[in-house]
Amino acid sequence: MDGYILSAVVGTAMELGVFWLLAKKPLPATDVAESLKIPLNRCHHLLQILCKLGLLENNTKGYTPSIMARGAILDTLSQDTWAFQAREYRDSSLFVRDLALNISKPMSTWQTLNLTPPDYFQQIKEDPIFAARFTRKLYEIHGPLAEQLANMLDLQGVTSLLDLGGGSGVVSFALLRNQHDLTSVVVDVENVCRVGQEIASEIRLERRITYLVADLLQDDIPKGFDMVMLCDVGLFSEILFRKIYDVLNLKGRFVIVDKFALSRTSPPPSRLSSAFLDSLVYPAQSIDFTTTEVVQTRLQQVGFRGFTVSSVPHIDNLPWNIDWVMLEARM
Repeated sequence: MDGYILSAVVGTAMELGVFWLLAKKPLPATDVAESLKIPLNRCHHLLQILCKLGLLENNTKGYTPSIMARGAILDTLSQDTWAFQAREYRDSSLFVRDLALNISKPMSTWQTLNLTPPDYFQQIKEDPIFAARFTRKLYEIHGPLAEQLANMLDLQGVTSLLDLGGGSGVVSFALLRNQHDLTSVVVDVENVCRVGQEIASEIRLERRITYLVADLLQDDIPKGFDMVMLCDVGLFSEILFRKIYDVLNLKGRFVIVDKFALSRTSPPPSRLSSAFLDSLVYPAQSIDFTTTEVVQTRLQQVGFRGFTVSSVPHIDNLPWNIDWVMLEARM
């Protein structure tokens, strides 16, 4: 029953940078408390809980990250990405406070708290700093997925790629490294495109990838592509599919990668928690999750044929690396 407290302690350690501070050199609780400006008794108990969880060790020189913490945290993602993730989970924890008191109320949890739910898409459009952190977080998190897709996709005859809602361009980067005569156009909002251009320059792929600021549903998108990619975008409207069909070259291919539900009443396992949180925000929303069968029907209606559906292999069981499915359609 103390899982909420333990989760909050780990998240706090992520946001405050405890593991990275102690990775530099072991420190006693007094030095950690002073560095992070935490009252000593709180800091002492926080460090002890992290030891109990196997994430820290306490030796004669002070506290230091355990082997488990180094492998699962320090060597997996950057400090800023972990901090951003922890902040997102902290924000979502507002939904489950006093859950037993609010779960039967036929209103949004936000209403019961007299708060306005955040609009993350609007934040990305309006706040360059937030957009940069969010985009770089997804660049890191989607790296393993991108490499798996690059290994799965047959790019023979594909020289031009349109990466819709492609964010930093992380999937495009992996495909560009595998196919040396390939070029890519990433379409996303302005702040995201700006960060993508920075990353492309950092990894020296800026000459083979361009970024186009556009709204996928409202704006025209360029034509003449051998392949269109829609990875982790979550848009499956017939209107969008029709636009994509029109921009593909003859015999072009459309690839959708997402976490599709096994049935219309059950979310993918790794998205069960987020589905529950959504139900607290939108209590009147119907239970209707998107399956590959639903998407294929919509694709057929605009002219796509030759469908293949494949599970994307994963290298670990981190929630953002599992349950991905690739659906490929041809003209």
